[in-house]
Amino acid sequence: MTWWPIGASLMSSNVGSGLFIGLAGTGAAEGLAVGGFEWNAVWVLVALGWIFIPVYISAGVVTMPEYLAKRFGGQRIRLYMSVLSLILYIFTKISTDIFSGALFIQVSLGWDLYLSTGILLVVTAAYTVAGGLAAVIYTDALQTLIMVGGAFVLMFIAFAEVGWYEGLVERYMSAVPSVTVPNSTCHLPRSDAFHLFRDPVSGDLPWPGLVFGLTVLATWVWCTDQVIVQRSLSAKSLSHAKAGSVLGGYLKLLPMFFVVMPGMISRALFPEEVGCVDPAVCQKVCGTSVGCSNIAYPKLVVELMPVGLRGLMLAVMFAALMSSLTSIFNSSSTLFTLDLYHRARPKASEMELMIVGRVFILVLVCVSILWIPVIQTANSGQLFDYIQSVTSFLAPPITAVFLMAIFWPRANEQGAFWGLMTGLVVGLIRMALEFSYTVPSCGQPDHRPAILTDVHYLYFALILLALTCLVIVVVSLATAPIPKEHLYRLTWWSRHSQEHRIDLASPWMTSDPVNLDPSHDSDRLPDPCWRRAAMRLCGLTGPSSDSGSPVTENNKLNSLQEDPLWGKVCNVNALLLLTVNVFLWGYFA
Repeated sequence: MTWWPIGASLMSSNVGSGLFIGLAGTGAAEGLAVGGFEWNAVWVLVALGWIFIPVYISAGVVTMPEYLAKRFGGQRIRLYMSVLSLILYIFTKISTDIFSGALFIQVSLGWDLYLSTGILLVVTAAYTVAGGLAAVIYTDALQTLIMVGGAFVLMFIAFAEVGWYEGLVERYMSAVPSVTVPNSTCHLPRSDAFHLFRDPVSGDLPWPGLVFGLTVLATWVWCTDQVIVQRSLSAKSLSHAKAGSVLGGYLKLLPMFFVVMPGMISRALFPEEVGCVDPAVCQKVCGTSVGCSNIAYPKLVVELMPVGLRGLMLAVMFAALMSSLTSIFNSSSTLFTLDLYHRARPKASEMELMIVGRVFILVLVCVSILWIPVIQTANSGQLFDYIQSVTSFLAPPITAVFLMAIFWPRANEQGAFWGLMTGLVVGLIRMALEFSYTVPSCGQPDHRPAILTDVHYLYFALILLALTCLVIVVVSLATAPIPKEHLYRLTWWSRHSQEHRIDLASPWMTSDPVNLDPSHDSDRLPDPCWRRAAMRLCGLTGPSSDSGSPVTENNKLNSLQEDPLWGKVCNVNALLLLTVNVFLWGYFA
């Protein structure tokens, strides 16, 4: 792929109803600071193109589990990554996507949230059966284009309605609901609402956490997550991968203006609904007593968009959401059946794996729906804060392992595994505490323990990263190192090495996930019509659908050589991007 579709796809992978609901909702409640989550990604995208991708290319890998298997050997780490991916799918992807889509339906059509959830899942199931992954691939780019275009149209309409930026500042700071809670100030907008950098102790998004703690989470998302990295690894050359990262970085500057600020405008225009603080009023408005900031963006779409454009925007939102859910359902089904279930039952037939995969999707959906009430009340009802907090409990150990794997050749499998396990246990304890205590509504006393009220989740991400790195260092130094011949071109320091590498043997990498040898089927009678129909319905069309070795997918991107001219062009554009980013941080700091 060339650079521009890579950059566009890096952006589109993040654009969906969850982004619009979450970013705009937190912007409505807390102000501009949440836009720092998008601007922080710029630095990490540059790191992806200039640090991580060169290592992945030199290693000759196409997936992140494959890199870890080559770097450390064994199969424990891949098993851990599979289980953790499923946990993150449930708590940060499926449940939040379902919730945000149902919220759009609730606001636009006035239906009950759980009725909306049911309808959304039925339509998604029909979409999956009728179109499958092909529909996802062919429609994602168009949906993203229409969504972003519609968002820009809405941004201009909203700014014109509120009196542009000066009007936003004035009206947002005076956006107070008529029904307030006595002896409290939670109905008032924050005095630092238009500042990115906030107090490191008392701020809702403390600036050290926003700059450093958030980088830990962003590194996991942009540099180690398979969904993101595979886009850059599909580049024609290293220069195209770098240019794609730069374009993605420029595009990540935009959500502050077409999502966060419109969310703030929504509160300025509709303080009674979006800015409600009285539990009884909020319960009536959106069905949640802790606040209704999540309805900020759909409220703006329904109230301000012209009729035809409003319908198109809502339709595209739902289509993108269904595409996202379909992709997640397929990914999680494959992950569970091949990485977990098939390891427990190596002789399982293709039909058995098909049935188990579909049943597992049903289990995922049920668990995700049961989790929605927690999402509604978590983090004062702010979806984006919820997603980031859960990520901060589970992702830092993965970031630590990748950083140590790339920059510290002495790190070994034992150190990486026990670092991951320690980080997981500590993260799950914090996560359990977080959801064992409900966030108090406006005016109510806060009885949560100090570790929840005094240690912000972005600070916790830094602590968890440091703890995981410490365990990796201690255990690695206490155990045997990986011989040098196994590490050529697998670390930053050896990426240009020409020495022959002996890959660490891993039974996981060599085992056949499903027995699809045609010789076993040569004497079989044709399947009955009902079986062929069921197989086609579930996306299984027999052995012919099996692709070759994934290693061949990366045959074009196997060299770190760059054209000197285009290398300089990429470097200059990266410096320009970072300069613009620093200026924006400074201007809104």
